Amino acid sequence: MNNLSSLRDMALFVEVARLGSFSKASASLNVPMATLSRRINSLEKEFGIRLFNRSTRNIQLTELGLRYFERCEHIVDEARLAQESLRDASEKPVGHIKITMPVDLGVHVIGPFLPEFSRRYPDIFLDIDLSARNSDLISDKVDIAIRLGMIQDELLIVRQIGSIDLMLYASPAYLDLHGRPTQPQELQQHSCLVAGGSDGNLTWQLESAGAIVSVQVAGIIKANNLGLLKLLAERDMGIVRVAPFLVRDSLNIGRLEPVLPDWSCRNLPVNAVMNSRLKPAAVTTFLEFIQPKLLNMR
Repeated sequence: MNNLSSLRDMALFVEVARLGSFSKASASLNVPMATLSRRINSLEKEFGIRLFNRSTRNIQLTELGLRYFERCEHIVDEARLAQESLRDASEKPVGHIKITMPVDLGVHVIGPFLPEFSRRYPDIFLDIDLSARNSDLISDKVDIAIRLGMIQDELLIVRQIGSIDLMLYASPAYLDLHGRPTQPQELQQHSCLVAGGSDGNLTWQLESAGAIVSVQVAGIIKANNLGLLKLLAERDMGIVRVAPFLVRDSLNIGRLEPVLPDWSCRNLPVNAVMNSRLKPAAVTTFLEFIQPKLLNMR
């Protein structure tokens, strides 16, 4: 066999041999009788042997035809099972998903929803990598990368699945020592704990009553983990920009307090990043489950 059409002919031959009838095989495969007969004849010509003894009333496998059938029956069955497996993966929420996401997002936002997801979809296995690093989706075999902020990459499929409100916080001791800002521009005189790894993250945008202000901020510490920045803010190191849900406990026990409470930082998009629009059902199911839960997280 030297081409894919021969594999198709093998499947036709196996069905005829199993049913012992061209007409039954034609009905079973939904292939015209003339086409079926022509393809079997072509297969016989390719090998230079007769596979069936034909009469007006029935057909029987020749000795060589029987040997060929015994060798290729399981091949056709395996190919059919492989196709059914692919079809199940595309239509049913089963299989393995590899997901990568930032540590804080995984621990504080998405992680709490995973038990519910697993109870609802027990046939989906989740392999989760918590990392600040932007994984290479192809080489790392990642199905979904959940990333924060704007993403500009024409080679990737980006779908916004939520957003996170950010606010400003600092410790009472820091604010007692350095003063409490009353306007966004005053942040320039404070030590700000900056998240991210690029200079673009040194600009904070704040919004209040429709007014938007961009402020250049600076500080002596920049880190890619919001949990660490929150801890440093609790240790009187400066003003941090984080989601309210990350600091609820710290607010309740007085370790942090809001800064410029009438101003909020603009929503931070939460994006699902993939390398193809063709997604197995398990990936689609996960995105449809998590998206409603991530809308306007506070």
